[in-house]
Amino acid sequence: MKIVVVGAGAVGGYFGGRLQEAGFEVTFLVRENRAKQLREHGLVIQSPAGNVQLMPQIAVDVKEISACDLVLLAVKNYHLAPILESLRPLVEQGAKVLPLLNGVEHFAILEHAFGKKNILGGLCQIVTTLDKDGRIIHTSKLHDITFGILDEEQTEFCHHFAKLAESAVMPVTMSHSIWVDLWSKYAFITAFSGVTTASRLPINEILKVEPTKKVYHLLLTEMHTLAAAKGVTLPSAFVEKTIDRMKLLPDESTSSMHQDFRKGLPLEVESLQGAAIRLGKEAGVELPTITTVYGLIKPYEQGGY
Repeated sequence: MKIVVVGAGAVGGYFGGRLQEAGFEVTFLVRENRAKQLREHGLVIQSPAGNVQLMPQIAVDVKEISACDLVLLAVKNYHLAPILESLRPLVEQGAKVLPLLNGVEHFAILEHAFGKKNILGGLCQIVTTLDKDGRIIHTSKLHDITFGILDEEQTEFCHHFAKLAESAVMPVTMSHSIWVDLWSKYAFITAFSGVTTASRLPINEILKVEPTKKVYHLLLTEMHTLAAAKGVTLPSAFVEKTIDRMKLLPDESTSSMHQDFRKGLPLEVESLQGAAIRLGKEAGVELPTITTVYGLIKPYEQGGY
């Protein structure tokens, strides 16, 4: 199977590299600066699951790619609109798109652009970052891709991909309740990114202070309510189990949004907290805590901390 990874950063680079390691034919469609790094240093992954250095196949223009079965889309949400047209030739070749973006609004955008039958449900769970030389630093045992069928025409393709991906070092799981999985992650990451970025604190420090922990609890509760209003039933113990899971993380653990904030990078506030507010308005659901956190983060959306 031929895979094109769009966005060879910490997430796309990791999963694309692991799929190449597993025997897939992978091409990384990247901008010139990232292409230069990859040509000079290779694709380097440092990980508890094993270090690897690969020589990747690189393209800086979609016209350089002659065949593609699957697009692994791993860009930030704020980069999605500018790259849509670069994906079109790949979809017209017959490729399915597997997005690993945060949030849920991007599915409507992709389906409008390319048709529902061409977009798979997908999410990932991983903690990675790039160092100054473009090496991918993976810092936990978590490195999962979950995907699922959004249109019955995708059934054969999804089963085929799941079978091929069994050779990969990371779990690639085909879900039969993909919208529950997507909303579980969306609810989790919106609350986690919101409370850590707004407070400028890692999660262990947040959980030590009862009023701040209460804010986190309210964020999770509001996201649980929003999911139900949008027709997705999350587990009844979602809030409590999420908080219990956070207690097990190493000290100083924080969200990728908080890490981006510290680096002065743009933030995905519109695709997480902003999207929740928009979806809540559509469903007639009040989200006061999310709205407050959104207001605190929004001034830093373009970076520059």
